[in-house]
Amino acid sequence: MERFQVRTQVVSGTDSLSCLGEMDCQRLLIVADPFFVAQGWTNRILEAAKPRESRVFDKVSPDPTVELAAEGTKVLQEFAPDTVVALGGGSTLDLAKAMVHFSGLEPRLVAIPTTSGSGSEVTNFAVLSHQGVKYPVVSDKLYPAVAVLEPGLLETLPKGLIADTGFDVLTHALESYVAKNAGTVTKTLSREAFAIAYAQLPLSYAGDKSVRERLHIAACMAGMAFSQAGLGLCHAMAHVLGGEFHLPHGRLCGILLPAVVECNANFCSGAYGQLARSVGFFGSADTVAVRNLKNGLIRLRKQLGMPGSLREAGIDPRQIQLRQKELTEKILADPCCESNPAEVMDYMVKRILEGVAR
Repeated sequence: MERFQVRTQVVSGTDSLSCLGEMDCQRLLIVADPFFVAQGWTNRILEAAKPRESRVFDKVSPDPTVELAAEGTKVLQEFAPDTVVALGGGSTLDLAKAMVHFSGLEPRLVAIPTTSGSGSEVTNFAVLSHQGVKYPVVSDKLYPAVAVLEPGLLETLPKGLIADTGFDVLTHALESYVAKNAGTVTKTLSREAFAIAYAQLPLSYAGDKSVRERLHIAACMAGMAFSQAGLGLCHAMAHVLGGEFHLPHGRLCGILLPAVVECNANFCSGAYGQLARSVGFFGSADTVAVRNLKNGLIRLRKQLGMPGSLREAGIDPRQIQLRQKELTEKILADPCCESNPAEVMDYMVKRILEGVAR
C-alpha cells in the first residue's frame, strides 16, 4: 500500500502574487532576503495582501543558524501575525519555517521561492546550522500552507546561482527516485523533474529566461517527491561538508552526485537504469545506462562551469584527509542516510571523500 498527500496549495504563473489578496491577512510578517526588500518585492507583497498591520524581518543569511532562528522566532512571537510570507531562496524559506515551527504559534505560512532549487516551498524539511554543522529539521508542521511560484522573480538570476540551484534539483529528483520510501507517485514526479532540469538547465544558464518557469515547477515537483520518498547519501555528505567548509549546497551536490551514483549502482542499478533511459541515456544493459547517466551528469557539470572536485572548489585535500574520520562519523549520523537505497557504510563514505577531494 502506498500513500501520497500534497499538503501545500501551489499557485503558479504570471501575477501569482495576486492570490495573497484572497487570504484576508490582518497581521502580516514578511521574512525576506534583503536583496528583494531593496528591489521592492516586499512592497508588491504588501500591495497584494493589503494587511492591516505588517512587519519585515530581513536578517537572512546563507545557511541560517540556530541563533538567527531564535532571534526571528522572538520577533514572530512578539508580533503574533496571522500570516507569515517567506520571500527568498532556500535559506530564507528554511529560516521562516523554523521560526514558525519553534514559535508555538500557528500562523499561515506562505512560501515564495526566488530560486529554483531547494523545493522548500512544499517540503517538511528545514536546515539550520550550529557550530559549523547543518542539522535537518523534519516535521509535518514545516509544510507551508501555500507556495507561490511567481515567474517574475526569476528574471535576474546570476549564472552561478542557476548552476548551483539547478544541480540541487537534479539531486533531489535522482535521490528521491531511488530512495527507500519511493513509490509510484513520487517516482513519477522525480522522473519528470529530473528530465526537465537536465534539459532546461543549460538553456537557463545561457540566458534563456523562457525556460525558467519550467525549472521553477521542476524544483517544486522534486520537493514534493523527496519530502515523502526521502533523499540519500549525496545530501548527507553535502550537509556535512557544507557546514564544515561553507560551500553552496548545490555546488557540493554537483561535485558529489556522480560519485554517489557510482557507489550506489551496485545496489539499485535497475532503478538508475530506468531513470537514465527515461531522459535519453540509453544502454543495452543497466550497467551501461548507469554509466551513461553518471557521465552525462559530469558533462552537464562542466557545461555549467561548476567545479569537479573539492580541490577545484577551493578546499585543500589535506583537510579532507586529516579530518576523514570525523567527517565520516558526521555523515553517517545524518538522517538522509536512512533513506539511501543501500545501507551506508563507513568505507563507502571514505571512498567517495577520497575520490572527490583530488
